[in-house]
Amino acid sequence: MELLTRTEKWNITYRHALGETASWFFTQIRDNQQIYGRRDTKSGRVLVPPRPFSDETLEPTSEWVPVGPEGTIECFTIVYAAFNNLPDPPYAFGYVLLKGADTAIGGYFRGVDLKDGAKAAKQLAIGTKVMTKFAENRTGDVSDFWFEIQA
Repeated sequence: MELLTRTEKWNITYRHALGETASWFFTQIRDNQQIYGRRDTKSGRVLVPPRPFSDETLEPTSEWVPVGPEGTIECFTIVYAAFNNLPDPPYAFGYVLLKGADTAIGGYFRGVDLKDGAKAAKQLAIGTKVMTKFAENRTGDVSDFWFEIQA
């Protein structure tokens, strides 16, 4: 199995190993355009993003479960201020509960006009249905996918 690494910068540059679970997760997004979760062995919940251990019982998770691409917005924010190493504002970010998942995953929203914040907020309302989209050239990173409102 390929173990991925990522370089990030927060006023310092560091390189860290993603570990087996996150490496497999991002490899599937990169190579197969598919998001997966891991099943909590005791409760049966599907945790997305995947975790090697249950967030409730600390027991190891078991099988990989494909989720999405459809989902529902759980929360969102519209960012109008610039932050180092993040997209140029404005942009929208939030959490989506993907079909088949029991926990929400964070990601960017695209296809929404963010110039009018009130109008954009209505389009991004909690409960709005979205579809996962994938970049044409994926690298095994969070920027490989985003969410668009379903028509």
